[in-house]
Amino acid sequence: MSVPGTVILCVRNHTRSTVLCSRATLARGLRASTRGLLGRNQLSRDEGLIIEAARFLPLMWMHTLFMRFPIDVVFLGRDSRVVKIEASLEPWHVSSIVFGARQAVELSAGAANLANTAIGDLISLDRD
Repeated sequence: MSVPGTVILCVRNHTRSTVLCSRATLARGLRASTRGLLGRNQLSRDEGLIIEAARFLPLMWMHTLFMRFPIDVVFLGRDSRVVKIEASLEPWHVSSIVFGARQAVELSAGAANLANTAIGDLISLDRD
């Protein structure tokens, strides 16, 4: 059961005709973006979290501080193309700083590889 007002999206890789995850939550606002996946014990293969960059910053980075499991982070540019993939970012680590990233999709570790996702792929965030 989802929380009222929660937006759930399907993250599709149109270049490869694959699905990265079928149930990605859009983190709305600073509080949701800051909390991210903290407090969770795991992330199932069909789950994800979409975080949008601050409007005034032309860059993004993610961290797994205080997290209990590794994640894949797929950074998307303004044109919804993959600009960087941080595969299996372990707990208590910080990703690279990614200039030009406008969104980051946090996925279960290995999800980007399973969907054959690569730099330059076109990604869509669709309501199902």
